[in-house]
Amino acid sequence: MNPNSLVTIDDISKDEMLAILKEASFFEEHPNHRILEGRVVATLFFEPSTRTRLSFETAVNRLGGRIIGFSDASTSSSSKGETLKDTIKMVSNYVDLIIMRHHLEGAARYASEVTDVPVINAGDGANQHPSQTMLDLYSIYKTQGRLENLNITMVGDLKYGRTVHSLLMAMRHFNPNFRFVACEELKMPVEYKDFCDKNGISYTEYTDFSPEVINTSDIIYMTRVQRERFSDLMEYERVKNIYTLHNAMLDNSRENLRILHPLPRVNEISQDVDDNPKAYYFDQARNGLFTRQALICRALGINPLNIKTNDD
Repeated sequence: MNPNSLVTIDDISKDEMLAILKEASFFEEHPNHRILEGRVVATLFFEPSTRTRLSFETAVNRLGGRIIGFSDASTSSSSKGETLKDTIKMVSNYVDLIIMRHHLEGAARYASEVTDVPVINAGDGANQHPSQTMLDLYSIYKTQGRLENLNITMVGDLKYGRTVHSLLMAMRHFNPNFRFVACEELKMPVEYKDFCDKNGISYTEYTDFSPEVINTSDIIYMTRVQRERFSDLMEYERVKNIYTLHNAMLDNSRENLRILHPLPRVNEISQDVDDNPKAYYFDQARNGLFTRQALICRALGINPLNIKTNDD
């Protein structure tokens, strides 16, 4: 396993997180470089993706690298029965870095263990999504001016939502106060509540997305109820529209409140929220480019802050 692989957010220390945020800020100001000249990156997306795949590929392109890979597993040899191990071993012969999304939890860990090429986990089932977590941290820092001592409300699919799982784990360094808003079927899993207990993280669970919760939040993190995670479609239909954020619900909210969402959204954020200055989800997606540029550099052992810019 390459030590620069990023499988879980636990692979990054607090100091590394802060360094990556600083590098993301650098790339936001100076996005175009040729520091990956001669490097080849594989994007292996066994599960559909738009924002994550496009932002990773844009990041590679803006850094001067080349991309190979697939965005649909049906076009790869896995559709012929090739094992994940064989796919990873084969691709490792051609590239300097593998960026992989897979529907199975633990797939990224397994991939990292069968190759010496660094692997970045772009999402494995309902487990982890560490690059999303880093862009979420960057978004929180940009909008709040700090990461410490924030009231963060997570709403919707907290059972299968890998983005909230990763963010919860990352925020343990910054003394958050979490509010988990979910119906009984989609509550935060016990293992993540145990994680909070073991790390002294404050949290409260709610089933009602009440004005009291909204009006005392610094960050509201909305999530989509993910149909692809349900084996019982009747259960999905029963819970899919339980929580919807409307613009009028923000009338008495804090001035510093920002609404985040990993996207895509369905019905959980009404379109009348889009023009509210507290809506930040499209800017959040844009931040993915800069944080993923920083994460690619980390995986390849490059310090972007040593790069000379036209301003130097």
